[in-house]
Amino acid sequence: MPERFPLMVPGATPDGDLMDVHAPYDRSLIATVERGGPQVVEKALDTAYRLFRDRDAWLSAARRIEILRRAAAIMQERREELAVEAAREGGKPLIDSRVEVDRAIDGVHECVEFLRTKHGEEIPMRLNAASANRLAFTRHEPIGVVVAFSAFNHPLNLIVHQVGPAVATGCPCIVKPAEATPLSGMRFVGILREAGLPEEWCQGLVTTDLDVAGSLATDRRVGFFSFIGSARVGWMLRSKLAPGTRCALEHGGAAPVLVAADADLDYMLPLIAKGGFYHAGQVCVSVQRVFAHRSIARDLAERLAEAATALNVGDPTSPVTEVGPLIRPAEVKRVGGSSASNLSFTQRGSSEHGLLQAPPRRVWRGEWSFRLESPTARRERVP
Repeated sequence: MPERFPLMVPGATPDGDLMDVHAPYDRSLIATVERGGPQVVEKALDTAYRLFRDRDAWLSAARRIEILRRAAAIMQERREELAVEAAREGGKPLIDSRVEVDRAIDGVHECVEFLRTKHGEEIPMRLNAASANRLAFTRHEPIGVVVAFSAFNHPLNLIVHQVGPAVATGCPCIVKPAEATPLSGMRFVGILREAGLPEEWCQGLVTTDLDVAGSLATDRRVGFFSFIGSARVGWMLRSKLAPGTRCALEHGGAAPVLVAADADLDYMLPLIAKGGFYHAGQVCVSVQRVFAHRSIARDLAERLAEAATALNVGDPTSPVTEVGPLIRPAEVKRVGGSSASNLSFTQRGSSEHGLLQAPPRRVWRGEWSFRLESPTARRERVP
């Protein structure tokens, strides 16, 4: 029976139907998650804001270090379990999900190091008559309630990047993981609580709809908003933040790889292939564009297509899989449509504009189709 993940807002009652979480590989039901509506969001914000306003309730730095160290130890003990869960719910192959878990554990340790090494500064005084016999210094204090919206492609590590610093700096935190991959994020909140963090200090929820999520991010009680996702949604939410709310938006990137005429292709091709098809290309650090010198462009494209075709596509929880599924059926349709457009463009332009070196093929499982069996490599003419 699929595991049921409860609402992680103390004293709140879930709203609406349970949200089903399906494995993107075969659409099997792997868990259900309770959701929160307007009253749940209000309860979470009220709890977090009251906690922040009560300085006597703040956790000492020593206590926060103890909690974070214990959380990292628990994650290390459950490394394989966390990696399999991340692979199953997000589709990133197990070999890469293990690396993600290791990065997440390291991220928690970095939060401890921040507490041990970052501090305020003394401001130079006694430099003139006005500053004689004066002492001035700064100290770090929590900024307020942190609300974090996360993304699907690193379901554990991204949550650690957002929630870990909030816990380290003593900020009450409310986290909304991606609806496609909420399990790893909820699991991390549970680990923090198991490590000794009072449950009010880190709350987790999936909202019933987008309007409810928006009300969480834009509430005046939010001191800092952390968002990882699309630029369209991120900038829209930023425009609606309450006055004084600070934010950090992470929208990914599309940086190219530049290949010079004298490049060592034997060395770099495996790296480009890995980077291009890492998590089926669904990460901001994947290789999305390659600009090659015209003298090696054809050879590079053909060899890259061969490398892509040789990649092992399959069940992301298998230790031999190199490319897993796209996250949603809609993404398969989008990629398939894009490839069809590219193929039409190529046919019109012939070798003048480019070649689709390895046309994609879908892999069907019953009535569903979620994976591309042959990753694609396309060569374009350099003007």
